Amino acid sequence: MANQLPRVGIYGLTGCAGDQLTIINCEDEILALFGAADIRSFVMAKSDNTEDEMDVAFVEGSVSTEEDLSMLKDIRKRSKILIAIGGCASCGGPQSGRALEKNWKDRIKQVYGNTKFEIPDAKEHQPLSAHVKVDGVIPGCPIDKGEFLRAVSRIVNGDMPIAYKYPVCVECKYNENECLLLKGIPCIGPLTAAGCDSVCVNHNIPCVGCRGPVIEANVASEYKLLLEKKFSKEDIVNRAMMFGGVKMAELLENLKGAKK
Repeated sequence: MANQLPRVGIYGLTGCAGDQLTIINCEDEILALFGAADIRSFVMAKSDNTEDEMDVAFVEGSVSTEEDLSMLKDIRKRSKILIAIGGCASCGGPQSGRALEKNWKDRIKQVYGNTKFEIPDAKEHQPLSAHVKVDGVIPGCPIDKGEFLRAVSRIVNGDMPIAYKYPVCVECKYNENECLLLKGIPCIGPLTAAGCDSVCVNHNIPCVGCRGPVIEANVASEYKLLLEKKFSKEDIVNRAMMFGGVKMAELLENLKGAKK
């Protein structure tokens, strides 16, 4: 990357495209971004796309169809570095909020009956890491544009995006917020990766976990605490799974009483 602009691709699988829109909405910075990198493919921003070898691929969305999986494997094969951007790509997203129940086909039938799908080979929603090697993650639903631009700057200079290893609660302490859990308000901050500067709790809004579970999240303690606060098992699991998806399901899997 030192002698030429890094070749970059920005892609979307199944999702709302909010992460790609966040990149486009970088406004003034997007000109600098296109000047600092050779954007080979970005369907939402340019028409002259080239699908060849890349230094870095940013991919949003979950793997939800065979087409998604085929596209992801092709991107991985052509990329030196693959970065999952957003909650769907990193955790499976809200669409995998029922992953703990292990009854995807039953739920599909319950909603759609015997309808014949136009989109063939639908799959249970999964994060990119369930199928390919992921080199780095930019979490969020959607991602924060500042965090994305900092990540691009690091990658261009040969470093990976920073992975926050502590929860949102740490940022709450820095911001001198009163703990919402002590007020009896259900907050997923203790389980959620930091990096948002506790923006929701700063406005007295409980964390909903949109950045996905933090490394070594103490799910058992949070679960026990919320039970003591008289919240139902169903409500606790639903809140944890809303954005945590497959990654949170893995943490809840062996937690006694968590399965509904």
